[in-house]
Amino acid sequence: MRLTGKTALITGATGGLGQAIARTLAAQDARTVLTGRDTAVLAELAAELNGQVITADITDDDDIAQLMRQAGPIDILIANAGVTAPGPLTHYTLDDIDTVLDVNLRAPMRMARLAVEQMTARGAGHLVFMSALGGRIAVPRMALYCATKHGLRGFAHSIRADLAPRGVGVSVICPIFVRDAGMVTRLPSPLPSYFPTCTAQQVADAVCQAIRDDTAEVVVAPWYVRQFTRLAGVSPAIPVQLHRLVRSARHAQAACDGLARRQTSHLL
Repeated sequence: MRLTGKTALITGATGGLGQAIARTLAAQDARTVLTGRDTAVLAELAAELNGQVITADITDDDDIAQLMRQAGPIDILIANAGVTAPGPLTHYTLDDIDTVLDVNLRAPMRMARLAVEQMTARGAGHLVFMSALGGRIAVPRMALYCATKHGLRGFAHSIRADLAPRGVGVSVICPIFVRDAGMVTRLPSPLPSYFPTCTAQQVADAVCQAIRDDTAEVVVAPWYVRQFTRLAGVSPAIPVQLHRLVRSARHAQAACDGLARRQTSHLL
């Protein structure tokens, strides 16, 4: 699909990733409809891109319906909004679980349902779902997040097969940690330099390319990480075992560092 002159609705447009996607689409002469939680940020971005702002709570069914009505006929839906849920399952209340499911999975499915009505009637359109590397592999201590991202990826591939004969494309984007947006920017300390990451711009470029080429799935990550995810698809236990090895190595290194500090202190 050509992006010029097309209308794209972008959820989660207040975050760094959503903003990068919106700017990249606007640079391709697409019209942007922005939604998110921070009206001030949305208004500033809309002024920059000559876009439209619609404030909505995507966990609320009525708000979703109103959002889709106000956006009008759209050519592209980019379901980018999401929340992270690190830690063991016992850290979360039942209400927390519902919130993660609502934002990461239920809202994109409901919005797609409404968007598909108008797209199939025209015989054209494209849906983009923002999954994650955690939607392809099982990551310890990320059960809620992985569950929603796996679900979103499965949903995307299934409806892609259903909608292809009706002229509607579907893509799923699976980025590794985005170093300049989202969860990584809120960490108490930066990730080690050797830790594989990608940039928000790389993800935005992948989104635009997927729409243009009607690509089923794009993994935005270094080549060796992409190969690893293929291997993990054959044996889901591999990432879990690797995580345990890395944690063991960290604990061993921390113990060695602590011992070295104690010995140095004793010598002084």
